[in-house]
Amino acid sequence: MNKKQIEELKKKLEESRSSLRSTLEKFAEEDTKPEGDWDTRFPDFKGGLEESADEVEEYSSLLPVEHALEIKLKKVNEALEKIENEDYGKCEKCKEDISYERLLILPETKVCKRCN
Repeated sequence: MNKKQIEELKKKLEESRSSLRSTLEKFAEEDTKPEGDWDTRFPDFKGGLEESADEVEEYSSLLPVEHALEIKLKKVNEALEKIENEDYGKCEKCKEDISYERLLILPETKVCKRCN
């Protein structure tokens, strides 16, 4: 890949990171230990029993969403770190270049199409 392509992919990754963080901030707090961890806000139970039940149900449904977004954010951050270390775009399994077309679709991918 050339420098322009890497910059384009870096921009996509940075936009993705910003979007993921923004989504997580709507219902979770960033936790510093362990790094990259987020904690869904627990309900404060200020309403009646029915409202409290609804809040617990919502909390329970947000936990897997939080987990999925954390994983995606971690992959995006790892890809950005690889760009900084000039190790981006190499398949972690076969060590061959990952195609630019694949990276355009999934810029945080760690493996080429063949090893997927």
